Amino acid sequence: MKSKLITGLVGLTLLGSSSAFAAIQTTPTNTKATYAKTKYPIVFNHGMFGFTRLGVPEFGLDYFYRVLPDLASNGATVYATQVSPLNSTEIRGEQLVQQIQEVLAITGAKKVNLIGHSHGGPTTRYAAGVMPSKIASVTTVAGVNKGSKVADLLLSTGVGAQVVSAFVEATLVPVMNWAQGKPNLPSNMNASLKSLSTAGSLAFNQRFPNGIPTSACGNGAAVSNGIYNYSWTGNKTVTNVLDPDTIVVGLAGLAFGFTDNDGLVGTCSAHFGKVIRDDYAHNHLDEVNQILGLRGLFSPDPVELYRQHANRLKTAGL
Repeated sequence: MKSKLITGLVGLTLLGSSSAFAAIQTTPTNTKATYAKTKYPIVFNHGMFGFTRLGVPEFGLDYFYRVLPDLASNGATVYATQVSPLNSTEIRGEQLVQQIQEVLAITGAKKVNLIGHSHGGPTTRYAAGVMPSKIASVTTVAGVNKGSKVADLLLSTGVGAQVVSAFVEATLVPVMNWAQGKPNLPSNMNASLKSLSTAGSLAFNQRFPNGIPTSACGNGAAVSNGIYNYSWTGNKTVTNVLDPDTIVVGLAGLAFGFTDNDGLVGTCSAHFGKVIRDDYAHNHLDEVNQILGLRGLFSPDPVELYRQHANRLKTAGL
């Protein structure tokens, strides 16, 4: 595989930042497969603390680990977007909108298919809300569509949350931004937590209701405003004791009590549009094939799930 960096066409002015953001296209060196060849490009968006790629194309770690190369090998045109790892849904959404416009300009496509994981769920929904004529479908994978109890818990600590936010923004975020070559991405962990809280998510849903279930844990509209809506999620917290994410995700899952969750997002909160499944034996990182593909022994291959979904989009004429 080789990756082509799509440079920004216009600078983003949000929060006074003058840096241009970019989407990374993954292209195969040679392929005749068409199983995942959708009509419109597929644009991926990462979640909280997420990234496009840490490191260089020759030796780096993709957020959607091994997913985009597999789709490209099966005929899809795929892009991974770069947005702030920590910020409000609106800030991230505007960054995504800019990159969608870039993809449309470069490919000549009339629309794109959006796939967002975690905070990428509401981020892609924001883009679909502000530019619906350019979006063919929105798929949220463990999307925080009705809030996360983990965000609620962190915000409830008050001063403690502010201290943690300040520490993370001063240490972890700069390193992550530098590692993916975007040191100027604006960061605001408190704004991120507010967006992902139950109260923040419900307020967001009032402005962007398309695809959100009206019942507590049902399906939303499969098609709304001409956009096809899909979702899936896992419902496990600990899936592989050898996986480094076990401690963090396992402990975070305690915030949900006895309700189904993937460690960071409740199963019902992840429902959006047509729910493909909400019981995959995945935790929050397994859903993007992390860390480095480690998952439960008998759990489905996340890479295969994305490939199947691309074929689903293809079959729907998207």
